[in-house]
Amino acid sequence: MRKLLIWAILAGVMMSKDLQGSTLNEDLLREDSLKEEKVAPIRNWADKIQLRGYAQLRYNRLFETNPQLQCAQCDRSWGEDGGFFFRRIRMIFYGDIHERIYFYIQPDFASGGGNYVQLRDAYFDLALDQKQEFRLRIGQSKVPFGFENLQSSQNRIPLDRNDGLNSAVANERDIGMMFYYAPAEIRKRFRYLVSSGLKGSGDYGVFALGLFNGQTANQPERNNSLHVVSRLTYPHEFSNGQIIEGSFQGYTGKFVIDRQMRTDTDQTEFREYRYGPTFVLYPQPFGIQAEFNWGRGPEFNPETMDVEDKPLEGGYVMANYFLRTGKDVFIPFTRYHYYNGGKKHEFDAMKHRVKELEIGLEWQPNPHFELVAMYTMSDRTFENSRNPENRQKGSLLRLQAQINF
Repeated sequence: MRKLLIWAILAGVMMSKDLQGSTLNEDLLREDSLKEEKVAPIRNWADKIQLRGYAQLRYNRLFETNPQLQCAQCDRSWGEDGGFFFRRIRMIFYGDIHERIYFYIQPDFASGGGNYVQLRDAYFDLALDQKQEFRLRIGQSKVPFGFENLQSSQNRIPLDRNDGLNSAVANERDIGMMFYYAPAEIRKRFRYLVSSGLKGSGDYGVFALGLFNGQTANQPERNNSLHVVSRLTYPHEFSNGQIIEGSFQGYTGKFVIDRQMRTDTDQTEFREYRYGPTFVLYPQPFGIQAEFNWGRGPEFNPETMDVEDKPLEGGYVMANYFLRTGKDVFIPFTRYHYYNGGKKHEFDAMKHRVKELEIGLEWQPNPHFELVAMYTMSDRTFENSRNPENRQKGSLLRLQAQINF
């Protein structure tokens, strides 16, 4: 009995040692496996943010025939006292902060002649589906009215946007909420039309519907009503690769103008609306781009010295040619544009009558540098209560150097 007890105790001690050794071996193996396992890196918030931008330097005084010929909305360095001028210095911060949330912020360091920074865009896109075909854009962004208005100034061929459609929304932007829809395949086509150098407008959906303040970007809202805008567009690709795009757009709302108040009855709020088509034959290699719009809005009348509700109309047609020789790209172009109406965002909703012909050439020796020379022949009338008789004719050669980064 005593021997059996001794053998039981010895067996228990041996089993205990075996178990301890087994546990120790398992712990060692576990430690080795942890050492071999690659720990997933923690993604920094800065990895989600990308940066790009461009800068444009201009000179407009070559072969100038009339220093009184100006266009404040186009380029403040036109005419008398103008010189070298940074038209734009843009830095764009953008990225996907979530699989369904995209953000875009664009300040301009050349606003107002380079004396201060002004916010151009600040918005985020919220995808409503996994394929991101349905999106809500919330914040300050471009109003989807007109093809050339939606084109980035980094891509546009002429130095300035046409008066006929650009007079609709100063700086092309406002604060609001936009709904965009486009099939995934067409969203890829929109991106291709920009990345390929064909001067696309960017991705603003096949269908767009939005609400916005109406007083334009960086301006406070001045009434209790919102503007409504809608646009329908489609870039069709033929079997030979040629792409054409047709669009139709319109908006309506109430706008509050700035004017010289003389009596308490002077009207400052005006109902306005615009609508019109767009046609684009992308330059492969020959291209045509044309837009027109009609509508009503405030306009200064020099005969009555008052601001009145009046009809307006305007647009343009442009022909261009895309030529690649080696690494160089040359794009000769000519554009005629016309506008008859008021510019609501200028003092007294200034009366404008514009007839302008431009002939130019864009040269791209590499993707990071562009040089544009554009000869302009212009006939402009711009009148308000401070200057009720003002018609200027003239011509000038304009130059722009652009750096892309």
